[in-house]
Amino acid sequence: MTYRLGVDVGGTFTDLLLFDEESGKFWRHKTPSTPHDSSEGILNGVKAITAEAGVSASDIAYFLHGTTVATNAVLEGKGAKVGLVTTEGYRDIMQIARSFVPGGLAAWIVWPKPQPLAHLEDTVEVPERMSADGAVVRELDEEAVRAALHKLKGQGIEALTVSLINAYVNGAHEKRIGEIAEEVLPGIPVSLSHEVLPEMQEYERTLSTVANAAVRPVVSKYVSNLRNKLEDEGLEGKLSLLRSDGGLMSSHKAEEHPVNILMSGPAGGVTGAKWVGKNAGLSNILTLDVGGTSTDVALIEGLEARRVRTTEVGHLSVRASALDVKTVGAGGGSIAHVPELTKALRVGPESAGAVPGPVAYNKGGTLPTVTDANVVLGYLPEDLLGGSFKLDREGAKAAVQTIADALGIGLMEAARGIIDIVNENMFGALRMISVQQGYDPREFALMGFGGAGPLHVNAVAKLMGSWPAVSPVSPGVLCALGDATTQMRTETARSFSKLAKDTSIADLEAVLDEMAAQTRRELLADGVPEEQITTQFEVDIRYAGQAFEVPLTIDKAVLATDGIEGILARFDQEHLRLFTFNMDTPHEIVNLRAVALGEAPALPAAELPKGGDDPSAAKIRDHTLWMDGKEQAAVIYDRALLRQGNVIPGPAIITEMDSTTLVESGCIATVDAVGNILINPVQEG
Repeated sequence: MTYRLGVDVGGTFTDLLLFDEESGKFWRHKTPSTPHDSSEGILNGVKAITAEAGVSASDIAYFLHGTTVATNAVLEGKGAKVGLVTTEGYRDIMQIARSFVPGGLAAWIVWPKPQPLAHLEDTVEVPERMSADGAVVRELDEEAVRAALHKLKGQGIEALTVSLINAYVNGAHEKRIGEIAEEVLPGIPVSLSHEVLPEMQEYERTLSTVANAAVRPVVSKYVSNLRNKLEDEGLEGKLSLLRSDGGLMSSHKAEEHPVNILMSGPAGGVTGAKWVGKNAGLSNILTLDVGGTSTDVALIEGLEARRVRTTEVGHLSVRASALDVKTVGAGGGSIAHVPELTKALRVGPESAGAVPGPVAYNKGGTLPTVTDANVVLGYLPEDLLGGSFKLDREGAKAAVQTIADALGIGLMEAARGIIDIVNENMFGALRMISVQQGYDPREFALMGFGGAGPLHVNAVAKLMGSWPAVSPVSPGVLCALGDATTQMRTETARSFSKLAKDTSIADLEAVLDEMAAQTRRELLADGVPEEQITTQFEVDIRYAGQAFEVPLTIDKAVLATDGIEGILARFDQEHLRLFTFNMDTPHEIVNLRAVALGEAPALPAAELPKGGDDPSAAKIRDHTLWMDGKEQAAVIYDRALLRQGNVIPGPAIITEMDSTTLVESGCIATVDAVGNILINPVQEG
């Protein structure tokens, strides 16, 4: 038998899902994350889940991992000290940057410009020059290169970036500097801009390559450490990491190009939601991934997640494909507080995290959190993780009481206020990826997952008007499921920069074919069989004179049928949706990309035994909770005992090993054929 193990490391919990490819049976496990060394939590989880499944680590053929190690290195400023080599005259490229200031008018006054990842004192110039068409204008001065690299060596750099003007069309000089660097700086990883991002716009290319270099030593150390520990445990299966765009890449490639895994963590939930949606018959989905520290939201239309050409981490915005995921500091561990100045309740973005965690976890936490508010209201029963995790309700009450006292209101009102505010924060993030992008949220289902997603999905669906609210199978480990069910992916880019009216189909096809061959070779080298590889193409188009472009997915069959005019019509349609207007201006084809995809595993969704409307066989006990301003009678159900077709009127609580689903009053939940819980408002009349 072949087993696939998906592992997702979050700020609070590490989630694991083990899948038997032949039978479709799966096992899931949550274990506390170990922020000081993520591999410890991973190994604890691997030992636990293999013991539960009765298999050994050597039986696991694929270890598929989503990680935030690169993200955290950027956010915490723990990246490597980067040396930068530029063309003579361009030493200030990282300091000049782009004239963009985030925020409102006040930001122009108070915004502190972030320090570039490559400092000016660690930036050197070398005499050389390529023309815009790739011809050598000035030969590379190799003696000057050696002198510059020796200077950087003396400054103690830990990684090197080489980004020369027009290297995207001819990378020969960069490649030669890389060879010299291997002699002068042995053991120092080198990132070349024409390999990381072969596109025009020298600042974006340089920034992306510098970011790659900054996180490379951290990621390499993490991946090699994890690989060694897994091998010591007897796990010798293929280790792959989740890319920011939702595909997989080999661990060795992730070590070389870690800029592609900056948003690896959030991508797992989106790929998992696609798998659930396919099995549940839902093609348009808004995702609500609520963890202990943050909430990630994304939009899936026609079972395809929206992708963007920039990956944003804090103030850093690099040119690398990523799923369009927005993150807010709203999670189960988000801390509630009442500032002395305003006397207004605030929730987050600070989080209690895994250590010490919410007060209810009884691990030393003292500050009231969203989880504590859910416990106080009765939404979160005192037994979690199948009874293996006991919650301290009295401790939670005492913590939330501090908020009630500060506001001069009752305990339950304060607890519900905390929940309402965190729901509004989630609502705001969802509006950013739907309404503000020209989508009507009423045409989408809302899927809540992560440890706390199903607790909040019903309330947030009311705010959005997105029905049904979905609590998928294994919501607490859906990110790990996404890691286990996605496909290998690689891409390459090429600047094209020609007006559409001056471009023929043959021009495009020649470049696309060359790029497709390159990406196929990369997947073949990663062990993907030839017959399982498919190719997609992407094209960036803009109106001539614009400073930004809109990416579109194309395939050669449609290109042959509809021609370039068909692509331009799609661009106009997308531009209108995004910006509400079009321009009577020539179109420019800016960049081309080829994407090679491996075959996604055909992992089945097990069908539940049929049952009637009556869910009483799954009833655990009667319960009382506080909702709609009063105490209400509710019922607690065991999700493992629910059957296909069961109907559950709200208010109700459905518990399982890795999550808890809340059905609010005025709503009704139905269990579908594969075990997803679909919540809809009760129809009036």
